[in-house]
Amino acid sequence: MLGGKNILLGITGGIAAYKTTFLVRLLIKAGANVKVVLTESASYFVSPLTLATLSKNPAVTAFVKEEGSETDWNNHVDLGLWADMMIIAPATANTMSKMATGNTDNLLTAVYLSAKCPVFFAPAMDLDMYQHPATKTSINTLLSYGNIMIPPTSGELASGLHGEGRMAEPEEIIDFVKGYLLKGLPLKDKKVVITAGPTYEAIDPVRFIGNHSTGQMGYELAKVAANLGAEVILVSGPTNQTIAHDSIKVVGVVSADDMYEVAHEHFNTCDIMIAAAAVADYKPKTVATQKIKKKEDNLTLELVKNRDILKSLGECKTGQFLVGFALETENELENAKGKLERKHLDAIVLNSLNDDGAGFASNTNKITFLDKNSRIKAFQLKTKAEVAEDILNEIIIRLNA
Repeated sequence: MLGGKNILLGITGGIAAYKTTFLVRLLIKAGANVKVVLTESASYFVSPLTLATLSKNPAVTAFVKEEGSETDWNNHVDLGLWADMMIIAPATANTMSKMATGNTDNLLTAVYLSAKCPVFFAPAMDLDMYQHPATKTSINTLLSYGNIMIPPTSGELASGLHGEGRMAEPEEIIDFVKGYLLKGLPLKDKKVVITAGPTYEAIDPVRFIGNHSTGQMGYELAKVAANLGAEVILVSGPTNQTIAHDSIKVVGVVSADDMYEVAHEHFNTCDIMIAAAAVADYKPKTVATQKIKKKEDNLTLELVKNRDILKSLGECKTGQFLVGFALETENELENAKGKLERKHLDAIVLNSLNDDGAGFASNTNKITFLDKNSRIKAFQLKTKAEVAEDILNEIIIRLNA
């Protein structure tokens, strides 16, 4: 959920500031880009150098920055506009009061007023301070502005008292933000299974029959589906593609038989199945147990058909939305329509090797989306990330029809 997000972390002067080193590490581990802004008092509790090292970005505390004999400034507007979201943790009573009243006597509150993104704040203070009417007024005002509070927990406080006011733990902050981002997403509570990449069919222990699929299209589909709220099972053939997302589980396979078994294992419990893998149609009838030696000028291999994964899924579907891919070189539309009908699909994605920039080993693709009701929509050449968005959007439209 946080992969690729630009997250601005604001740290204020409370003892809970020491926890922010762990929060930064968790954000980075989740794939986020992190920048840190501290109030001057926060730097007494946690080192800007530590935060800069962990975030791989400068941790700033003031409007003015001096580098040798040169003087420059930290642009609060640029920082605010850079962020996809802002998290203020800990949010002290003092800082919340300034945020509520528009007091910009430090860089952090100036950045806050410049931010156009969702702002999360995690209060942290002693029990009596948290319960004071002034603090409640600040919180209610911030909520009325559309800010999102990460509720404090109860526990032992710095004063020795026990009660409400303890900042949420870094793991709890991460979970809260992810939960908020999931709300209202079109694929929330949906399970999506996606196959990707090639399959390798063994000839002997060192050789195989395969194809040029990189798996990129399937991996982009998995990212988009997860970012739309889905739980994703990515069934991947051999590929150099990598992916890191809390909502994506990668199941690695090698052969078409492997992919057949895993696809069927997850099909009954999924809502959407997208078969984007380039599955080998044939495999050697016999696999040599030892490396085949080069003896003759010719080598003859007897091939047999692999089980048709997509057709078998179409024959047993009970309400899943099943999408296939068709890579064609001639009579593209007719062949895609025939495949859609034969394999009992709900939709099929057509790409032609006759289109420049489409097909394997390319960062772009050009598709036509066809459904079982004969609706056809053609798209221009786009990046595969954009194509993945188009495909998922077309599926969502039909699910909601």
